[in-house]
Amino acid sequence: VAIKKINLQGLRKKELKVKELMVMKMNKNPNLVNYLDSYLVDKQFWLVMEYMDGGTLTDVISKTDLSEDEMA
Repeated sequence: VAIKKINLQGLRKKELKVKELMVMKMNKNPNLVNYLDSYLVDKQFWLVMEYMDGGTLTDVISKTDLSEDEMA
């Protein structure tokens, strides 16, 4: 698994994060990293997701040139 830790202190768009979480929780797709569980630890929200080898999507996009077909 992978755990994304979100600091809730000072977070302006808490409502947006809750909506995003609900969408992830309700939708499963074999082509996406899926939500598994979540926890509130101190002032952090821990989002547990399937592990995807290869790093974050941001890392892949910034270090790789993909054609439109590959992106699709």
